[in-house]
Amino acid sequence: MLTIFLHVVRRDLLLAMRQKADVLNTLFFFVVVVTLAPLGIGPEPALLRDIAPGVVWVAALLAAILSLPRLFANDFADGTLEQMLLSAEPLSLIVLAKATAHWLSTGVPLTLMAVVFGLLFDLDHSSTAALVGGLALGTPVLSLIGSIGAALTLGLRGGAVLASLLVLPLYIPVLIFGAGAVGAAAAGLSVSAYFLLLGAFFLFAAVLMPWAVAVALRISIE
Repeated sequence: MLTIFLHVVRRDLLLAMRQKADVLNTLFFFVVVVTLAPLGIGPEPALLRDIAPGVVWVAALLAAILSLPRLFANDFADGTLEQMLLSAEPLSLIVLAKATAHWLSTGVPLTLMAVVFGLLFDLDHSSTAALVGGLALGTPVLSLIGSIGAALTLGLRGGAVLASLLVLPLYIPVLIFGAGAVGAAAAGLSVSAYFLLLGAFFLFAAVLMPWAVAVALRISIE
């Protein structure tokens, strides 16, 4: 099972590298949203520090939604997804591997770029560390939750818009606690409670979502 998991992750990462435009569009969107906020609000350092967590997390959330069609659309179009459904390997394992590859190609770059945005918004070291740590825990949840929306809207006209409407309410708790961790760090408070909650969201999503997505894919294909 581990071999199958690693093969699917490797395959999806290779496909992402061959289709660099899709990955770069997501990252470019994230950069544009975050960098335009200071230009529109003003250069006041105190104000920038206050809005930084919300701006970065909202941009990451929107970028994750923008990248959701990459999860299953190409495999659905060329018939690979049907072969995955017919495979003897557990479909939930394949789904988990695809969500992992999506996170590695989208969530990890977003998390690393948050270090630069911490400097852009004049955050101190503890706040920047909380921002990066929160994104490291939260972006896998965005990929896992987003996969259920991508599966349910697979093959539908306007499916990307419908998927965003389905997953957006489920993203809100991750957004609240991820941004709250940075605010707590800036106030000199402990961020462990926020990280524990984000970790709990991740474990819950990692256990439940692959099974739910597998069911949704079978329904969409049928």
